[in-house]
Amino acid sequence: MKSPEEIMEILEAYDLTGSYRSAAELAGCDHHTVRRYVERRGLGQAPARMRAAQLIDPFVDKVEEWVDRSRGKIRADVVHDKLVAMGYEGSQRTTRRAVAQVKRAWRARHRRVFRPWIPEPGLWLQFDWAEGPRIRRRRTFLWCAWLAWSRFRVVIPTWDTTLATVTGCLDATLRRLGGVPTYVLTDNEKTVTSEHVAGLAVRHPEIVAVSRHYGMTVKTCLPADPQSKGGSEATVRIAKADLVPTEANLREHYPSFGALEGACREFCDAVNARVHRATGRVPAELLVEERTRLHRLPAEPYASALGQTRRVMWDATISVDGARYSVPHQLIDARVWVRWHGDELVITHVGDDGPTEIARHQRASRLHPSIKDEHYPPRHSDPLHRQPSARTRDEADFLALGDGAAAWVSEAAETGVMRIRAKMAHAVTLAKLHGTAAVDRALGTAAVAGRFAHDDLDAILDYQAHGGDSGSSTRASETHSLQPGTAAWHGFGTPQGGEG
Repeated sequence: MKSPEEIMEILEAYDLTGSYRSAAELAGCDHHTVRRYVERRGLGQAPARMRAAQLIDPFVDKVEEWVDRSRGKIRADVVHDKLVAMGYEGSQRTTRRAVAQVKRAWRARHRRVFRPWIPEPGLWLQFDWAEGPRIRRRRTFLWCAWLAWSRFRVVIPTWDTTLATVTGCLDATLRRLGGVPTYVLTDNEKTVTSEHVAGLAVRHPEIVAVSRHYGMTVKTCLPADPQSKGGSEATVRIAKADLVPTEANLREHYPSFGALEGACREFCDAVNARVHRATGRVPAELLVEERTRLHRLPAEPYASALGQTRRVMWDATISVDGARYSVPHQLIDARVWVRWHGDELVITHVGDDGPTEIARHQRASRLHPSIKDEHYPPRHSDPLHRQPSARTRDEADFLALGDGAAAWVSEAAETGVMRIRAKMAHAVTLAKLHGTAAVDRALGTAAVAGRFAHDDLDAILDYQAHGGDSGSSTRASETHSLQPGTAAWHGFGTPQGGEG
């Protein structure tokens, strides 16, 4: 077979000499080859390379049949085995080349041709779901939304993909965008499409009500259609690559759902603040322009999917079916939405950024409420560990002596000491004479030793002032008494004792 350059040299030699044999001598080929190319040119046909006959030529029709029946998926080695059984004597290499050529022709005939999709501002919003990271062995999901024209992305983590969650995420996305587009495009999931009839998607009645509330139209994309699904699938792929811990990104596992929410917010801030490859613009800047084409967002979210409303009481709890459930204390006297998801109570609050899930509880009862410590601020005091606090000027002066004074009044109150206020005033007077540090030290020693009599503080203060060790104190117990011993009475009544 001749290359295109060799064919042109043959024709040029013939035009120069006008003889097949002379042109063959100049081009270095057979004169019959020169005649074939000259005749093809004379008939108006392209002087293509001449292909020699091959052993597989009689079987090409059968190869084309097998490729068409398998929709281009049959392997060359399978074709070769079938051809050998039919009497084919060619090599496997020839079979592979023939099968590859037939497959290329088959794909060219069956190739889908896509018209480029040029989005308009304010027209399309797409969303899809991604499998999120596991938090304490529990599955999470990532809501991935994409505004088609500005390429602005919104990623929200959730615990499930129910209709109520879809409604909440959709409202949160629209409020983050600052408006409502004309269409929302999504996959054919059960929360959106209940079934298909005559090739048409039948909308879920609840999602129809949601779309009517926001003034938009919910559409479902065609299966395996990159023109309608490409944007949302790209958002899903990028979000999973950056947020789900893998060996590629070396991201650590999330300790809590709040940590995942923070990571999603950081991801959205990062991708929306950098230049997009397709538009060459920053999505956050394009969103400002696209907002002028978005519809106005309703002041209140679609409520029926969020459940029932409850008012948060003064103790940061709500009552559902007679049982009490805690919510974050910042929401006291606010209105929240509650709904059951299986045996879990999902509590949602509608804030400036839309509906946000704030708590989940297992089903409780009247006698066993569900109260979570993380919903309340740290307790500075409780009935078992109350700390002294000044209510009067005299109490403030006493507690100002230091930690020893606080320990003394705590122990004295627990012991039931009489005339505590008079002894506190006496301690303040001693502090003016001996110094605050010395009196506070003596009060601490008295509290540890359990000495609260009227003269005990003076005795301890005098003992410490003359170098006594305040670190070793003795308290009355079953094995030791603070009463003076009887050694001084030894020999009482004897002549020696009498003389002594």
